[in-house]
Amino acid sequence: MKKLYLIFLALIAACALLSGCGGAPAAKPQAPAGDPADIKAIKTRGVLKVGVKVDVPKFGYKDPKTNKIEGAEIDLAKIIAKKILGDENKVDVQGVTAKTRGPLLDTGEIDFVIATFTITEERKKTYNFTEPYFVDGVGLLVKKSSGIQGVKDLNGKIIGVAQSATSRKALQEAADKAGVKVTFLEFGTYPEIKTALDAGRINVFSVDGAILAGYVDDSTVLLAERFSPQEYGIASKKGNDALAKLAGDTIAEMKKSGELDKLFKKWGIS
Repeated sequence: MKKLYLIFLALIAACALLSGCGGAPAAKPQAPAGDPADIKAIKTRGVLKVGVKVDVPKFGYKDPKTNKIEGAEIDLAKIIAKKILGDENKVDVQGVTAKTRGPLLDTGEIDFVIATFTITEERKKTYNFTEPYFVDGVGLLVKKSSGIQGVKDLNGKIIGVAQSATSRKALQEAADKAGVKVTFLEFGTYPEIKTALDAGRINVFSVDGAILAGYVDDSTVLLAERFSPQEYGIASKKGNDALAKLAGDTIAEMKKSGELDKLFKKWGIS
């Protein structure tokens, strides 16, 4: 009887090790215990969630032919995903706009914003930012037939800008300095602004020059003048300090090695 009892106990122990006895589900793989909570949450989930642009050619653009989102900022998201999860394909990119990217970070629906997000002192109070990975300036896209050659020609003109973007403030300051009066119309997406320019509802499409470059066509011209340096950084939620450090270290390493320059060269961004 004692021998049978010992055999019974051995069988119970074997079932527990196999995690299959009695139909009990196998435990989910856990992230290493040493990881900070914000890194651990992503490893446990198994995918990095990143907010990106889908309407900025070369940075983050959804190709209507392939339905794929591609660009330099998508590549940055993949590089970070590989650092955290060991696989660049374990990244879920979600289209954001200037208006939605902040709230999506706030609610935790995304881990990072890599979406031409300009670093400002005001925004740094709410989000963690890496050092800049790209520097641009606010530009002006106009119709060739408009006769507009610079900010001095904007008196009485209507300027289309994106909601919650820094372009409006930068251009207002330039207009005030030049002594011209301008009016602004805000739009949700860049294609909407370009459509308004084509239709004559606005006289100028204004945002960062590198973004405008993707909307130049036979009827428009991107003026050489630039206003207010715009520094793009990778943003994360306050409190996710390990994520912020990882992203910051990644950008610093890529700058030092020259990989960041190679990345932008790959996409034809200067």
